[in-house]
Amino acid sequence: MLRIAVPNKGSLADPSAAMLREAGYRTRRDTKELVVTDVDNGIELFYLRPRDIAVYVGSGTVDCGITGRDLLLDSASAAVEVMPLGFGASTFRWAARPNTATDVAGLAGRRIATSYSGLVEKHLADQGVEASVVRLDGAVETAITLGVADVIADVVETGATLRSQGLEVFGEPILRSEAVLVRREGSEETAGIEVLRRRLLGVVTARHYVMLDYDVPAALVDRACAVTPGLESPTVSPLQNRDWCAVRAMVPRIGTNAVMDELYDLGARAILVTDITACRL
Repeated sequence: MLRIAVPNKGSLADPSAAMLREAGYRTRRDTKELVVTDVDNGIELFYLRPRDIAVYVGSGTVDCGITGRDLLLDSASAAVEVMPLGFGASTFRWAARPNTATDVAGLAGRRIATSYSGLVEKHLADQGVEASVVRLDGAVETAITLGVADVIADVVETGATLRSQGLEVFGEPILRSEAVLVRREGSEETAGIEVLRRRLLGVVTARHYVMLDYDVPAALVDRACAVTPGLESPTVSPLQNRDWCAVRAMVPRIGTNAVMDELYDLGARAILVTDITACRL
């Protein structure tokens, strides 16, 4: 039985559950359930705090788990990233009052407040910068106003909260994070983990592609296929009217309408787009 740790709450919880369901696994029906056994697929789901998941995986208590890349690196556990999952994107950045610093070198000797002390300390060490890291739980935006720190390191989305405190971001991002599948470093990648990885990859791919079908004059098939090359090669089938062919290809979801316009201008007709719920490539 494969033991998988998944987020119990927070921004990663619902997307993780949705991805597992799309991958064909049974998930909990009630938020009070902390353990779910899926006998048909040979897995057990353990619902844990997102920050704890990398620790459980790294210790070997569970076989693998879903957490954020930022939480994985902050944990300093013996867990490693297997694959990104394409949701929960965030950017981890420095912020301070104007003219405090312009890059990481300017942080030397500063007090830095963050909820991700392990991640920040490692980043500073990698950059050869010595600074004092102040670990806080929860929001850190007021740390400078309250005199606890000179700089903060935190997840930044729009920056509106920072601006309300008179702060601005500076320097290069510390980390670009997203949800990731993790397993214990050095552990054997079992058949169960490989099946899970392949299923999740199928869901990620399906979310980024659509299936495009269209009819095109036979004389224009080569030009049309250049517009929709597919992953390996498009499927081309003859129609009852031998002057026309039917073409099917996977195309990136982003830009689909532009591709349809180009095909229509070329002479293609009956252009249809279909969602892909899952795939194996």
